[in-house]
Amino acid sequence: MLGPAVLGLSLWALLHLGTGAPLCLSQQLRMKGDYVLGGLFPLSEAGEAGLSSRTRPSSPVCTRFSSNGLLWALAMKMAVEEINNRSDLLPGLRLGYDLFDTCSEPVVAMKPSLMFLAKADSRDIAAYCNYTQYQPRVLAVIGPHSSELAVVTGKFFGFFLMPQVSYGASMELLSARETFPSFFRTVPSDRVQLTAAVELLQEFGWNWVAALGSDDEYGRQGLGIFSTLAAAHSICIAHEGLVPLPHADGPLLGKVQDVLHQVNQSSVQVVLLFASARAAHALFSYSISSKLSSKVWVASEAWLTSDLVMGLPGMAQVGTVLGFLQRGAQLHKFSQYVKSHLALAADPVFCAALGEREQGLEEDVVGRRCPQCDCITLQNVSTGLNHHQTFSVYAAVYSVAQALHNTLQCNASGCPMQDPVKPWQLLENMYNLTFHAGGLTLHFNSNGNVDMEYDLKLWVWQGPVPELHDVGRFNGSLWTDSLKIRWHTSNNQKPVSQCSRQCQEGQVRRVKGFHSCCYDCVDCKAGSYQKSPDDLACSFCNQDEWSPERSTSCFRRRLRFLAWGEPAVLLLLLLLSLALGLVLAALGLFIRHRDSPLVQASGGPLACFGLVCLGLVCLSVLLFPGQPSPALCLAQQPSSHLPLTGCLSTLILQAAEIFVESELPLSWADRLSGCLRGPWAWLVVLLAMLVEAALCAWYLVAFPPEVVTDWRMLPTEALVHCRTRSWVSFGLVHATNATLAFLCFLGTFLVQSRPGRYNRARGLTFAMLAYFITWVSFVPLLANVQVVLRPAVQMGALLLCVLGILAAFHLPRCYLLVRQPELNTPEFFLGRGPGDARDRNDGDTGNRET
Repeated sequence: MLGPAVLGLSLWALLHLGTGAPLCLSQQLRMKGDYVLGGLFPLSEAGEAGLSSRTRPSSPVCTRFSSNGLLWALAMKMAVEEINNRSDLLPGLRLGYDLFDTCSEPVVAMKPSLMFLAKADSRDIAAYCNYTQYQPRVLAVIGPHSSELAVVTGKFFGFFLMPQVSYGASMELLSARETFPSFFRTVPSDRVQLTAAVELLQEFGWNWVAALGSDDEYGRQGLGIFSTLAAAHSICIAHEGLVPLPHADGPLLGKVQDVLHQVNQSSVQVVLLFASARAAHALFSYSISSKLSSKVWVASEAWLTSDLVMGLPGMAQVGTVLGFLQRGAQLHKFSQYVKSHLALAADPVFCAALGEREQGLEEDVVGRRCPQCDCITLQNVSTGLNHHQTFSVYAAVYSVAQALHNTLQCNASGCPMQDPVKPWQLLENMYNLTFHAGGLTLHFNSNGNVDMEYDLKLWVWQGPVPELHDVGRFNGSLWTDSLKIRWHTSNNQKPVSQCSRQCQEGQVRRVKGFHSCCYDCVDCKAGSYQKSPDDLACSFCNQDEWSPERSTSCFRRRLRFLAWGEPAVLLLLLLLSLALGLVLAALGLFIRHRDSPLVQASGGPLACFGLVCLGLVCLSVLLFPGQPSPALCLAQQPSSHLPLTGCLSTLILQAAEIFVESELPLSWADRLSGCLRGPWAWLVVLLAMLVEAALCAWYLVAFPPEVVTDWRMLPTEALVHCRTRSWVSFGLVHATNATLAFLCFLGTFLVQSRPGRYNRARGLTFAMLAYFITWVSFVPLLANVQVVLRPAVQMGALLLCVLGILAAFHLPRCYLLVRQPELNTPEFFLGRGPGDARDRNDGDTGNRET
């Protein structure tokens, strides 16, 4: 580095830095070596009219000095000198450097780029068919800083396959290996920075933002990447526009004014500005002069640390500024290195010796490389000594040195390969290179990018220029320290930038207009639910699930059927117990008094059979409650209607006997009465039951009831029931019983009772009326009641029908048997004795049995 004698001189020179004496920094931008590295740095900037008035291919005049550019050039000098003094990296070899000013303009950067590709010790670039053996002046290029310049130089150097390592160009386009095969960079691409910005917006709940970019490749491509990332994370861009560069014409500037006014008048409180420093300067100049409202500005790395922007008068009025800067290693020796070289540059003896030693062929082409650098003081560069991209320059030099070390197959004793290395040979060792710089281990991936952490920076105003404070970091995921952030709002509350309020649970968004962030909150109806907070429509539950209104999940449906424990079933079971008890009591009395006139007049064994059938009807009711099954569905109707047919067939015999005795001539009555008793009567019962059995069999074969699960009938349950496939066939099953009851009613309705005799016709008439009232009421009730209660309706109809027949026909006889046994005589029930009213002309009717 610096010898003791030089350090002694530097102490003297430091005392004279503030006097304004000319320096010789411009002469320190070139050093010879075994391998020379080219450097492109923004040492100055062109005036606003410098390029717009250019009419000849002459060099523009660059007047404005850039302190950051000089410091980056000095960082490259320091890295080269460190490598030359090391014994473990490129031992026995000496690196040189050739540093030029780009003036931050592609037109200016092309001249040094041409000089880099000229032959060694020449200014000529020959045209060859094959450049494999071509040896240019420099082996690799460090720089340039901006993406706009890197796009131009990257294609140019890519033709010759000359390695180029940028320390600031972050445009995603430069990762395309097909277009830029020799481009590398020691900064992450814009996609990483924009991914961090999107996570920052999500972290603070900002989904309604404006996005502005500079009207150049850097800004346009950045806006394109941000739009894609924002859309993927449900962030809406309310306003989008391009910021023209300072030399743009009036109409373009008017467009920016329109965008800024739209942002100012809308509810947008956050603006992403992905722009170059000059475009940001132009934008904020207009914003400050127009006194637009304060916003949260999410800055790109290009202007977050720019002196041009940070030093703008009134910049503190724009609001809160947040942005991401890459985190590199601290170069602790750099500040002392800069001070020492500024001191040496003020030493006339050192400058005279340097001029004689480092004079090059290009001086008559480019003149003094940085005349502004010879008129600075330490105070001019002190603010940028800790700039974050200083390490990127330092790391870029070390990456080339490590690749050259690998190409020359160097070891501790030296570098065996003696043939000069061509740029394309060095490029082969740059791919997937791992190298060390400043205590960090870095690696070029397949696209020539490095993975580095970002620090989240906040502008904090404590003077005319803001300070950068760390308030978070990004290393694939974002972490923020919200307590350290000072917002521009009066009460230091986090600004809210949303088009619509956040929907509550169980609500989805109904988008209004063209932005998904502007919406109305709509409740999810029953049977649907909100699947995720970002849903635009409610999701329907599965068939076996249900949900209430404004639900965020679905629930399993419970099977619903007429269960045994339900109140209606318990009530019907009590009614069943009553009906069955009465049937059994009547049957017991009839069996006990089976030879009495009352039982004989009621049909004798046929009456007992009828009571047994009524008991079976009662027991068939037990097939209706509980979870339906195929067997139960098939058995319900036959088990209830066949016994009922048996009962009604016995009653119709009673009605026929009464009709014959009262309405037909005596000769016919005697003949027919014998057929209505004995085996012929049982044959009638059998035939009636066979007819009903045939109808039931046809019903079960042609239209068998089936177990179905209805998922839509009930809101929260799945209804399981026996479905009747044909109501016509269901009605035909009732046809036999209805016919028997109707004939029985016709046979007894107008029959007159004789004095002194028991009126058998009246009991049958009321029994049939009870039957018809029950089943006629059953039809509309079954059609209108809920499906789940239909089994209960059928149970009730059967039990009421049984109770009606019992109450009208059998129970009055039981009452006579128990309470008035004196009436249980043949004269009262069978019409035998002196008082027989049927004694006619021949006088022998009293001896005839009925």
